Amino acid sequence: MYKVVKRDGMITEFDISKISLAITKAFEAQQKQYHSSVIDMLALRVTADFEGKIKNDLIQVEDIQDSVESILIQSGYSDVAKAYILYRKQREKIRNMKSTILDYKELVDSYVKATDWRVKENSTVTYSVGGLILNNSGAITANYWLSEIYDEEIANAHRSGDIHLHDLSMLTGYCAGWSLKQLILEGLGGVPGKITSKPAKHLASLCNQMVNFLGIMQNEWAGAQAFSSFDTYLAPFVKVDHLSYDEVKKCVESFVYGVNTPSRWGTQAPFSNITLDWVVPSDLAQQPAIIGGQPQDFTYGDCQKEMDLVNKAFIEIMIEGDANGRGFQYPIPTYSITKDFDWSDTENNKLLFEMTSKYGTPYFSNYVNSDMQPSDVRSMCCRLRLDLRELRRKSGGFF
Repeated sequence: MYKVVKRDGMITEFDISKISLAITKAFEAQQKQYHSSVIDMLALRVTADFEGKIKNDLIQVEDIQDSVESILIQSGYSDVAKAYILYRKQREKIRNMKSTILDYKELVDSYVKATDWRVKENSTVTYSVGGLILNNSGAITANYWLSEIYDEEIANAHRSGDIHLHDLSMLTGYCAGWSLKQLILEGLGGVPGKITSKPAKHLASLCNQMVNFLGIMQNEWAGAQAFSSFDTYLAPFVKVDHLSYDEVKKCVESFVYGVNTPSRWGTQAPFSNITLDWVVPSDLAQQPAIIGGQPQDFTYGDCQKEMDLVNKAFIEIMIEGDANGRGFQYPIPTYSITKDFDWSDTENNKLLFEMTSKYGTPYFSNYVNSDMQPSDVRSMCCRLRLDLRELRRKSGGFF
């Protein structure tokens, strides 16, 4: 006599009446007429179908249910089989819900006691109440991904450790790049019912708006948030107010400290990237500089000297680190190296490569022997870059 292995591993006596009852419910769900003798015959055929799957006098309950579906379809009851499949799916969801309800204590304890590997999955998440909230909500979201979005094969591969699906705790996109020019033109706003700021007229205001913008957008995305041409767009603000180097450095310092403040979900700092042009790019050189949302009577190409001040200030701050001498995590800088790059022993070059040797912090985009220009590429994060030339050839939702 064989027995049945249930999903929780328990072994119980085989009872053919349970098969008959399940088939009966499927017929009733379709409001389909049936006779008890037909139900009994189908149940017997099910036992014959799974006989080859019996091992060591044990049969898995899933194998029995698979045979029920197969026999119903073979016997011409496809609509009933569909009802049975839906019934199985509903039962599975109920089991998962019960499991979730029962696991709430384990979920909280695993974070508080740091016994779950997920507590340390992201090195930027601080052990805190905010981290606990993210851990709890993330567990629910991860289950949603695995049960409602990914198919069963992928979900099981993740659960068994054959593959790892990262950031399942976030039901959103990974990373995104944003137009710093648009922020300078329009200011910080656009969210109904929330405070709106006018376009910045001074460098200090712009630095604060950038910090707030990156923090706001980080709450809507799982990964990094990026600005391109950081130094190019900041330079006119230095020029128009005739800022000294110390004043520039204080403004840039407020930006760096701001984006390293744990202000996003999970008590994390906004994961931020900036691309620095170093030399005014050709596509911006002849464009009127924008300040306070208005075009000025000079161009970005007229601001190379101020651009050098911004770069010097940023690099010095990154080299110095915080009050304890610790290097800043953010923003992660990317520098564009073109044929116009000055390789001579300038002050800024020394600082750039000192920062590189000390922290390995910046990324370098090499355009020297490339058919691409810095204006062709937008960095979304430290590893995802978009080729704008390819996007321009596309349609159907890219813009």
